[in-house]
Amino acid sequence: MEKFDIPGKVVLFGTPAEEGGGGKIALLNAGAYAKHNVDISLISHPGITPDASLVRTSAFQAFRIEYFGREAHAAAAPWEGINALDALITAYTSISVLRQQTQSGDIIQGCITQGGVKPNIIHAYASGDFVVRSTTKQRLEALKKRVDKCFEGAAVATGAKLKMTLQSRYLDHVPNVPLGRGYAKHFTALGGKLQAPEMELLTGSTQASTDQGDISHAMPSISAGFRIESVARDGGQGGGPHTPDFTRASRTEKAHEKALMVGKALAATAVDVLTVEGYLEEIKKEFKRGREQIAEVK
Repeated sequence: MEKFDIPGKVVLFGTPAEEGGGGKIALLNAGAYAKHNVDISLISHPGITPDASLVRTSAFQAFRIEYFGREAHAAAAPWEGINALDALITAYTSISVLRQQTQSGDIIQGCITQGGVKPNIIHAYASGDFVVRSTTKQRLEALKKRVDKCFEGAAVATGAKLKMTLQSRYLDHVPNVPLGRGYAKHFTALGGKLQAPEMELLTGSTQASTDQGDISHAMPSISAGFRIESVARDGGQGGGPHTPDFTRASRTEKAHEKALMVGKALAATAVDVLTVEGYLEEIKKEFKRGREQIAEVK
């Protein structure tokens, strides 16, 4: 930009803790993006799926469940107790039954974090951490209501008191098609291969979640996906992100070359936004149209 006297501003935001901390959301809410008058946001993410310019991600809600019962001796006087662990297990089982009636993009995950301290006690306290995901914010809200009833019903069935604490929440990532088209042009010019945009919009969804989703609802965004070849120790297909196989794959020279290639394509896309007449207006027009469509679904 300095060499060719290109007007504009590039801001690098350091936003750790995508997997739960929501650093981008914290900066967005604190006004960091507004302070710098950010027009578009560009990021990328590696994986084992095909290279893509128009990646969609799932909406996500994490929450903690706690049940409070009444302690009693499980042999001498169990009738005096209210078993909080029974409530949590009943809810967990109800969720397992619910999954048969959920949609293909719905995911419900959970684990028991506290199930009691001794087997001969009616447990006064039990807790678990849970996550629901779905394809859109609207679908997530509908799914969460059904999951809530599983926890509420378990409280009624056992007499335990329920406490639900909402935690991290990410919106689905909605890619901007004109931005994605610009990235695709530069990525393919560098030797990359991508599906046609029409196919990407059909196949580019992932059930993973990212805080970049919230950014995509605030401004035009793409989260370019790029494939890193992950190989298991037996020579077969290796695991994806957050696995030992992928850690090894990410250390290779080939992986670093791919990351540089993606970075160059993103940078070239940004230059187009700054220099190509009418391009930013097209991007913003598409963003506005997408926002209006989302509003109509509510």
